[in-house]
Amino acid sequence: MEISEHITIVGREAKGLAAAAEQGGLEVDMTCCPDWNMRDLVRHVSEIHLWAAARVAKRADNLWPEDISEHLDSWPDLAVFWPDDDALIGWYLETNANLVSVLETAPADLDCPTFLPAPSPLAMWARRQAHETAVHRFDAQDAIGAAEAFEPAFAADGLDELLVGFAPRRNKFPVEETQQMVVHTQDTDDSWHLTIQPDGITTVRGYGPADLTLTGDASDLYLALWNRAPDSTVSVSGKAELLDAWHGHQRVRWT
Repeated sequence: MEISEHITIVGREAKGLAAAAEQGGLEVDMTCCPDWNMRDLVRHVSEIHLWAAARVAKRADNLWPEDISEHLDSWPDLAVFWPDDDALIGWYLETNANLVSVLETAPADLDCPTFLPAPSPLAMWARRQAHETAVHRFDAQDAIGAAEAFEPAFAADGLDELLVGFAPRRNKFPVEETQQMVVHTQDTDDSWHLTIQPDGITTVRGYGPADLTLTGDASDLYLALWNRAPDSTVSVSGKAELLDAWHGHQRVRWT
């Protein structure tokens, strides 16, 4: 997907998240994160937007902030932790608008820290924030029983980020010997082949021999592998226990 498409999605998905928060209220519990309510989710995504915008705008030198006060240094007029409940959702939309503006005005040859493979730093940040916002939009809608699926091309793009970008960041996985998994989207005809070993995961795009094959529409696979939907939404062929291990141990690692 193009950078401009990802940036558009950052803004669009934020509006869906905010609408769900307005409808459900800040006390509603998150289905995906049992220890969180809607307030926690909105605060989290707001802080992520401030963090990402500071890195793209080069207002912060280090990739991983050590304390929330670093956001205050980067965005003194915006980083108010935390607004009162009646102002929280509007404040979230302000942090999102700030992020969109920073991404839209960043130069194509932007040089800033990154943590996932991508054609350029700007491409990485736009893509990461698009999927960060989209997954949490789903979370907010799911909490009020109104979850919407994802466009196939975007969901396939998110699978690629997860399987090629995040999964190989692990340096261990709970298998005793090498296992192989194939993920195939029926609607976009994309495939990924994962080699899963005790010391981590290697992913290549395409087919290969598999102990486990997951097949389905891109949106269903995207949600299943982000641990947002039951496995019944996709076709599982082979060692189902490998998928159980994925659900139990595959988590996003930021550092």
